Amino acid sequence: MNSQLIDSLWFKLGANQLPYEMPIHPQLVHLTLGLFIIAIIFDIAGTLFPLEKPILKFLSIPTVRSQFFDVGWYNLLAGAVVTFFTVAAGFFEMMLANPPTDIKSAWGLGAGATMLLHGMGGVLLLAAIVGMTVWRGLQRYRWRKDSPRQVQWSYLLAGIAILGILYVHGTLGAQMGDEFGIHNTAAGLVRQGENPNLLLK
Repeated sequence: MNSQLIDSLWFKLGANQLPYEMPIHPQLVHLTLGLFIIAIIFDIAGTLFPLEKPILKFLSIPTVRSQFFDVGWYNLLAGAVVTFFTVAAGFFEMMLANPPTDIKSAWGLGAGATMLLHGMGGVLLLAAIVGMTVWRGLQRYRWRKDSPRQVQWSYLLAGIAILGILYVHGTLGAQMGDEFGIHNTAAGLVRQGENPNLLLK
């Protein structure tokens, strides 16, 4: 980003090219991932509850089927809310990125293409997670409110497919930090000609 524009915004950027020490986006990404994964896993567990019931009884774990679906619903709802902040932080940090132009990732992509795919993918995944939340809410409160199995098989399959897309998308994000050194403090210090081993103690 243009350094004069950054100065006009009163940002003082550190070695990681951010106005704060730790990137916020990766922290929120892991929260989004955790909430979504837990939501899908518990909805699967609730769906397969008749098969699990003897095992849970043998292990003396008292539970009812609706509790699995409650965990799935509230985690998905929280994940949808957090994802808005995740995407917003990602775009803010992407605007401050100064990626190298002479490096290719393990997938053969340059930093610019990786950032573009990661940014577009983030918006599409936000839409997918919000769509899944609306779909899940309709099942919970309208379509299947009187059914012991609160979710449809098609919903679970869509959730598993989104988990696969999240894996690919997360790999692009990891390449930005690891292979291109975007918002990586040690990489930033090396670019400035400093020794991170002396400064990061």
